[in-house]
Amino acid sequence: MTPNVPPDEAIARFAGDVQRLLGPHISGRIGLAISGGPDSLALLLLAAAAFPDSVEAATVDHKLRPEAEAEARFVADVCTALGVPHAILTLDPSRRGKANVSDWARQARYAALSGWMKDRALVHMFTAHHADDQLETMLMRLNRGAGVAGLSGVRSRLGIVARPLLGWRKTELEALARTCGLEPVLDPGNSDDRFDRARLRKALASADWLDPLAATRSAAALEQAEEALAWSVHRLAAERLSQAGPNATLDAAGLPRELARRLVLKALRLINTDCTPRGADMERLIDTLGAGRTATLAGVKCHGGALWTFAPAPPHRAGR
Repeated sequence: MTPNVPPDEAIARFAGDVQRLLGPHISGRIGLAISGGPDSLALLLLAAAAFPDSVEAATVDHKLRPEAEAEARFVADVCTALGVPHAILTLDPSRRGKANVSDWARQARYAALSGWMKDRALVHMFTAHHADDQLETMLMRLNRGAGVAGLSGVRSRLGIVARPLLGWRKTELEALARTCGLEPVLDPGNSDDRFDRARLRKALASADWLDPLAATRSAAALEQAEEALAWSVHRLAAERLSQAGPNATLDAAGLPRELARRLVLKALRLINTDCTPRGADMERLIDTLGAGRTATLAGVKCHGGALWTFAPAPPHRAGR
């Protein structure tokens, strides 16, 4: 069965959302990351209608559920009916090792999609994250003590990835898919209490006083604040952060703490490119340097004082 075309007002709204993200003149072909869920199917229907002959879709089969293969074939059938080229990308779960299943699935999924994008010469990747996803993400990160970057939530655009549905509610997308004659797939993981997001989603179901669209606006403001901070740090690094051989020096005098923290992280990464310190460790380091003392973090020896200095920490001596 060929799905019904979405209503004209929905197509126009979606096209406007895409143009706000990518600009008025969209060049290059678009890749769609599509599962069989209602939000993904709505994205497929809207993109196929708004940008005919310019989209391709891919579905990732993580091989974690026996139903996933049939769900991927369902999406393939819908794409065939719409005239949208489609690929099924199959992952190998035996390669995840000791990694957390959710983390492995996310990283492997994006790696597979990136490879598909490159093979097909696609310029943009659209995902179906929506306003309710954004609220869930912000609350999860707030509960973990995230800063500005974390609280900006799901980014509307990051590299080639764009998320044009962040201004849409999940209920709208479900209704659109069904209006067009499609019955979405329901992923049991979305209601599995073993996952933090599933538990939060159940709690939010009765919290009708929380507005996901308002959260999306806040996330957008925080995203802009994060961009402004990154711009400021780039400028400040050119003025205050210097490197001589394996060592680095930072003039942090008079800087607000957040700017000093970001510059210290840049200094650490000049010495150790793989440095990913925890937030609490960074806060202790800033306190130590501000007091003029010395500390070692992530293999970097750090000295406070008028100028903060960073150097590779000497290797540990073996016990005698």
